[in-house]
Amino acid sequence: MTASDKQGAATADLAALARGGRINFFGFVLRLLARLPFLFIAGRMYGAEELGRFAYAVLIVEFAAQLATLGLKRGLAQQLARTDKPHVCVVADALLVAAIGSAIAMAILAIFPQAMFPNSEIHGMEWALPITVFALAWSDICLAALAYRHDVTSTVRARAIVEPWTISIAAFAWYFISVRDGLIIAYALSMVGALVASVIPFVKSYGMPHGWKPDPGTLWHLARRNLPVAAADAVEWGSRRVDIAVLGLFFSPAIVGIYYVAQQVASLPAKLKTSFDPILGPVISRNLADAHKAAVAKQVRQVGFWVIAAQGAVALALGIPGEAVMGLVGAGFVAGTAALAFLLAAEVVAATAAVSEAALIYCARHRNMMVSMVMIALEAGLAVALILLMRSWDWPVMWQATGPALALMLALGFASVVKSRMLAGILQSPVSGWRWPLIWAAVAAVAVGWLFTLLPPRLEWLELVGGIPAILAAFGAVLWFKGFGHEDRELFRMKKEDIEELSLPEPGSSPESPR
Repeated sequence: MTASDKQGAATADLAALARGGRINFFGFVLRLLARLPFLFIAGRMYGAEELGRFAYAVLIVEFAAQLATLGLKRGLAQQLARTDKPHVCVVADALLVAAIGSAIAMAILAIFPQAMFPNSEIHGMEWALPITVFALAWSDICLAALAYRHDVTSTVRARAIVEPWTISIAAFAWYFISVRDGLIIAYALSMVGALVASVIPFVKSYGMPHGWKPDPGTLWHLARRNLPVAAADAVEWGSRRVDIAVLGLFFSPAIVGIYYVAQQVASLPAKLKTSFDPILGPVISRNLADAHKAAVAKQVRQVGFWVIAAQGAVALALGIPGEAVMGLVGAGFVAGTAALAFLLAAEVVAATAAVSEAALIYCARHRNMMVSMVMIALEAGLAVALILLMRSWDWPVMWQATGPALALMLALGFASVVKSRMLAGILQSPVSGWRWPLIWAAVAAVAVGWLFTLLPPRLEWLELVGGIPAILAAFGAVLWFKGFGHEDRELFRMKKEDIEELSLPEPGSSPESPR
């Protein structure tokens, strides 16, 4: 490949990353708008105790679904890039593996439902919750297959429209039928809805797997090869859930419910990183296959900067008026403001590790898995130690409950340093997306946000309605003029044909090959 060809490919990759990020960022906004009504309904109608019970049950179910996919959510792109087999048959193999894994997980949860509800009685419709393991696993794989063809609009539709709005509407409606079952049933319905919204576009894009037959040898190889990726996925997912698990052992469901709301608000910036996942994975896997290490490093740096900037802006916008944000869910949830601050900081710290891992799962999967395991062990150990330490000092209960959030921030900082240095050594190029203008942007945002916090309590609504946009505007303005270059601004060059280019194959292109 000539130098001009490489330059053209790099430009095309950057444009693809920017287009995917733009469209999925729109999905993030939709998800934000839909998530807030659910938290409002769950907090004000169901209460902190019922919300805490729901949070722990969902934690177990989603962990089972993570294991059931065997890492194919991210590993599927590499499988499709390296095979001569019809792509629809490769995906069919992956779906069968996920179905087997889901069946095992559902059977275990059906036999031992106490794993989902360790501190409460089981009755009513809660037996149906394990069904969501299958729905989650198949939905993830179908969306990953669509993402390989640069169709991220299906992910936006399933995860940012169908799933959150279904759970909000169902939670509201079921409240008048059964408060005890309402959140659980709403969650199950939302997962089934997301599955339907994932399978339909997948079948339209790939068609049916004609001539496909299950191959036990291929399936075993597929499962064994993806074990390191599965472990890394489970650990990465688990790092955002260990805190809830630890809290469930030390505190009442009501405390877990308050912390869960803080966690859900703080997890919104994390969705910004996943905005690039559907495109970043295929782009990196193809460049690594072509031995374009410098291109991969540049893509990681570029996306890393975008993610750090976006997560930093959203974290400041939600964290500075934190009491007002938590107060939206209910007056009793304001006690979780300190936990919210630590969790938002943790998401910013995690950005470098998350983007670096997008490349490490292809070029150093075993070492990446080991670092992830050390990270989650460090997080769990620190969480328990901090709780016990603060308890020995007789600190208030909600301050004790911030221990897991602080532990998460420290553990993710460790992972960011180690994983970025590891990837830089492999690619022989720097991969950090950090830039000093981020500091100046943060200073401007804090100054603007502080002014809004001086408003009297009766104008708290203005702290949210006016403060959040003002903080984002101040951060963005400074970064736009002091930190953005030409390539950075590519992210904001929305074109009318973006969605069509991302979701439809080009005229004359083969339906079996990525664009």
